[in-house]
Amino acid sequence: MTTPAPARSRLTALTRSGRARALAGFGLAAVLLLAVAPVLLSPFRLGLLGKFLCLAMVAVGIGLAWGRGGLLTLGQGVYFGLGAYLMAMHLKLADAGPGGVPDFMLLYGTGELPGWWEPLRSPVVAVALVLLLPAALAAVLGWAVFTRRVRGAYFAILSQALAAAFAILLIGQQQTTGGTNGLNGFRSFFGYDLADPVNQRMLYLIAAGVLLVMVAVARQLMVSRFGEVLVAVRDQEDRVRFLGYDPAAVKTVVYVVAAVMAAVGGALFVPIVGIVSPADVGVVPSIGFLVGVAIGGRATLLGPVLGSVAVSWAQTTMSEQFPSGWIYLQGALFVLVVAFLPGGLASLVTSARRRLRARDRGPGDVVPDDAPSSDLVPEGSRA
Repeated sequence: MTTPAPARSRLTALTRSGRARALAGFGLAAVLLLAVAPVLLSPFRLGLLGKFLCLAMVAVGIGLAWGRGGLLTLGQGVYFGLGAYLMAMHLKLADAGPGGVPDFMLLYGTGELPGWWEPLRSPVVAVALVLLLPAALAAVLGWAVFTRRVRGAYFAILSQALAAAFAILLIGQQQTTGGTNGLNGFRSFFGYDLADPVNQRMLYLIAAGVLLVMVAVARQLMVSRFGEVLVAVRDQEDRVRFLGYDPAAVKTVVYVVAAVMAAVGGALFVPIVGIVSPADVGVVPSIGFLVGVAIGGRATLLGPVLGSVAVSWAQTTMSEQFPSGWIYLQGALFVLVVAFLPGGLASLVTSARRRLRARDRGPGDVVPDDAPSSDLVPEGSRA
């Protein structure tokens, strides 16, 4: 169908305005995170915000996989934990010095360093493994699952079982992973003293910058042809297959991207927080990641980030006053959002924006088939 010239010109204007809004929002977020927050917040609160931003990195990947691809990932704690433990192992080896052994191995083990720990003495190898190992695991698992057309609740249960198995594995390996105590007591980060407030602020700025880059990458994927195909796979997988695309390959790619984002968030979480344990990577944390994304708006760009930060902040605040009640409130929030606001809080803003666009659009305007879905399709309405 040929789109009338007035409608196409209006569409172009909408696309340009969408890009302008995205750039303006990105610039505002950069100013708030990189300039305003370090000045207004105390070192303690700035460290907390850095922790929240690391968790928000996981949410960005979930927003892509779940919101755009329809993959209910209940096991992102696995990839978050892989990145965190790989970085923690490197930091422990760096603190031990050349040829040294981490302190907990002297207490719980034989005092000998396992061979698979040795490569992590190199910072280059540690960073490479943080990126490549979760990506490889996600690629193998995703391809094995998606080629067999496992989806929906079955994929969610499988990913959750993987998170539970990973946490159990870590607990059972006390001599090599610290068991239930995890890994902690880090003194340096790539040669920088972690006790120095200047270096702590530097870590926060790194986390904020990485999050902004991830959001930019997520937006580029959303508005690209890959993003269009991903939404089509979510809504009509069989039709996409008939058109010549491989849905398994598309799902695997977005699953790998989400895994790498989670792993990077875990790697930065370790020096900022100072500890990682099985309690940070099991089933409950994985569900916690999902709750923030659902509340913020899983199919939007900033909804997962804002929802994750808000839930993390609420958890920190509420757990200080009601230590045993937060988990129930978290579950209630998830149920309420899924039942009454499936698109999350961001859907309220999106719906208002669509009504304004519909009011401004002329009665003879036609929406073309090649229009960007992020500008014309209700975000999250079909997820």
